[in-house]
Amino acid sequence: MQNAQTASTTGEIRLEYLIQYGMFLAKAVTIVVAIVIVLGSIAASGNRQRKTGRKGQIKVTHLNEHFDDMKDTLRHSVLAKDQLKQVHKDEKKQAKLESKEQAKADKEAAKKPNDVADDASNVEQRKKRVYVINFTGNISADEVASLREEITAILTLAEPLDEVLLRLESPGGMVHAYGLASSQLLRIKSKQIPLTICVDKVAASGGYMMACLADRLVSAPFAIIGSIGVLVQLPNFHRVLKKNEVDYEIISAGEFKRTLTQFGEITQKGRDKVQEEVETMHDIFKAWIKEHRPSVEIDKIATGETWVGTQAKERHMVDEIKTSDDCIVGACEEADVYEVEYELPKSLQDKIGGAFLGSVEKLFSNWIGKSTTNTFQ
Repeated sequence: MQNAQTASTTGEIRLEYLIQYGMFLAKAVTIVVAIVIVLGSIAASGNRQRKTGRKGQIKVTHLNEHFDDMKDTLRHSVLAKDQLKQVHKDEKKQAKLESKEQAKADKEAAKKPNDVADDASNVEQRKKRVYVINFTGNISADEVASLREEITAILTLAEPLDEVLLRLESPGGMVHAYGLASSQLLRIKSKQIPLTICVDKVAASGGYMMACLADRLVSAPFAIIGSIGVLVQLPNFHRVLKKNEVDYEIISAGEFKRTLTQFGEITQKGRDKVQEEVETMHDIFKAWIKEHRPSVEIDKIATGETWVGTQAKERHMVDEIKTSDDCIVGACEEADVYEVEYELPKSLQDKIGGAFLGSVEKLFSNWIGKSTTNTFQ
């Protein structure tokens, strides 16, 4: 009897503990959801402000100096004093030699007729400049707003002697958005300024639409290249509405003003029309690729497939296998290299929203990493 009472009391305690724990968990979830809603609202507010025309500014970083600072920091930490002294001595000797060569070149240019000397001095008095810009694309290619400002700034100064290097990362997205982004790159080519595009991770679909405009297209070995195709997809809830006796009507003028919708009945005629539009857009896409990359066999690569960089080179979809870091460091050896960024002023909402979204992304990435059992080996 006593044992039964003890068991009953223990069960009640456990039940009470579970109830209290459930109440605590419910409160915690409520607080977290409230914080998510508030921070989400702040982030959305920041995005709305960004889209209402706040003016940004151009930020320019001299990458030669940046890399020199990195090298100096490492040398001071690694080399012994006598080694560091010898390095500085060699650098001064090299700089003196280059100065003499430049003076000699200027003297020879001065001996030439005035018109020839002027042309020679224009070419020789300054080094080549390489302007580095970045584009990380999403479905709606939102970064085209910054891209157009960066290109406008560069074109006020760049000459055919110079070069623009674009670091491009994009899985593609909406046709009209990437059409506009590609048109921005055409502005560089129309000024006869060499355009190099580097892909470290992915340039697919609309991303490759942009990439194929390069005079020199460089890809990392395992970057994803291709996906030359067109896709239209949407869920349809017509049968759900019909089952629940919910009417959905569209009033329009024009036979094909609406073809496939989320709630209307899908007809074969509407499906055929969308298929026709998709095929037409695919033909335009293929013609664009063939015009700007005439070396490719367009019918073999325009299947919607993707390839890694080394495979893409075999199909003449890229020109070199190299990372953007190699390209930029190499350019610094013979040119003045400047990274150009268009920055919008960040409000408090932007900072809080960005920090929140970054935390969510990090948590999601960690969760994916822990839950994924398949690895690339």
